[in-house]
Amino acid sequence: MEVLSVIWPHLAGALTILISLVASGHAILFKRDMRSASGWFALIWLAPVVGALLYLFLGINRIERRAEALLAHRPTLRAPRDPRESNFPGLDEVIGDSDRHLFDLVRVADEITRHPLTRGNRVDPLFGGDEAYPAMLEMIDGAKRSITLCSYIFDNDEAGAAFLEALKSAHARGVAVRVLVDSVGSRYSFPTMITLMRRAGIEAARFLPTLLPWRMPYLNLRNHRKCLVVDGRIAFTGGMNIRVDHWLSKNPKRPTLDVHFRIEGPVVSQLQIAFIEDWAFTTGERLEGADWLAIDLAEGSGPVVARAVVDGPDGNPDKLRWILFGALSAARRSVRVMTPYFLPDQTLISELCLASMRGVQVDVILPSDGNLRAVQWASTAQLWQVLAGGCRIHLSPPPFEHTKLMVVDETWVFLGSANWDPRSLRLNFELNVEAYGRGLAARMAEYFDHRANESRLLSKAEVDGRSVPVRLRDGFCRLFAPYL
Repeated sequence: MEVLSVIWPHLAGALTILISLVASGHAILFKRDMRSASGWFALIWLAPVVGALLYLFLGINRIERRAEALLAHRPTLRAPRDPRESNFPGLDEVIGDSDRHLFDLVRVADEITRHPLTRGNRVDPLFGGDEAYPAMLEMIDGAKRSITLCSYIFDNDEAGAAFLEALKSAHARGVAVRVLVDSVGSRYSFPTMITLMRRAGIEAARFLPTLLPWRMPYLNLRNHRKCLVVDGRIAFTGGMNIRVDHWLSKNPKRPTLDVHFRIEGPVVSQLQIAFIEDWAFTTGERLEGADWLAIDLAEGSGPVVARAVVDGPDGNPDKLRWILFGALSAARRSVRVMTPYFLPDQTLISELCLASMRGVQVDVILPSDGNLRAVQWASTAQLWQVLAGGCRIHLSPPPFEHTKLMVVDETWVFLGSANWDPRSLRLNFELNVEAYGRGLAARMAEYFDHRANESRLLSKAEVDGRSVPVRLRDGFCRLFAPYL
């Protein structure tokens, strides 16, 4: 015992050093972001054992490992390096001579995504739940073979009840139904819709179940995708969750504006593949066959060229950020950005400002009264940089604007679930669509300009004129921007 009492402190010290060496070495080797690696390295050595344990539970990306096991089994659609080569001779017709500079953006997205551009798509915007929900419910009622539905929030309210009844009816008709809801988003109401669907015999699953408290708005690694696919042929996607807040004719307590999109054409297969992968990741079941993926989905007659952009911490990081960089670099005339949460990193801020300095008109619409105070305060703390670069910031009046949209040169539209914040661009699972089509871009630019005309311009003098306590509050929240 005496020997043990003598050598025990030395053993504990050696073990502590060994644990710290292993943990910090892992952070150095596998953390892509230098700031993250530096932060974990410091914590591991400044808080021995405790820092290593925190890194073990919070710092290691186990999602990427689980995703790698599915790579060999998922469908792949790879794009060629040069979109102007033999497989896509018609892109010139869609882009036109005046927008040939956007070929640079096409090449960037070819390198970033694993999906090729597809032609012949129809993409129709649906403004608010009053347009989107009836259209989605009608398609569910007409489904013949399969329905897949992914949503971050699926509330047990008047809107959720309508979808539940439609899904139950489809299931009773023999339609194969699969519903995936994020674990955190599924618990915004009680009893959860997952519970009610399972009672009805519908196959429903929670994405990444967690025991952490419900309704925590700053949790990361969540599935933020929103997509409904019916019979593998018609899709609805955008930024809209399933909750009555979007259904303004129902007079909700928290009215929320958003835009969803009805999509037909070959790009639907890419959206369906995203669900198939998420479902396999969550449940282990692989959905195969023509009922789920319409492999004969031919090139349609629609005017839009489009592809899906799937992003997340599962081996597909930074796709959205890189495409935003590409779009800002390619823009020649105008950039319109609409997002409810605006926390771009310094590189994105620089790209926005550089685009403006090149003579591009850069407009950003943000809600005047956000639903997450800490996010809005942190956002305000960095708006002076965007304004100093010559960009225009418009603050939209209520109802709360939840739309996620980017339009470049009245030709390219970027739509989907992703916000301009670190959670969407680095930490959550997102689904966007890039679409080339002047008709679609014109409609979305018109909607943007309408909302901009209803908004008020924010001046740099107003931002600089905040009181010292308010600036301290906003600056303090900005310190936590990567986690908001």
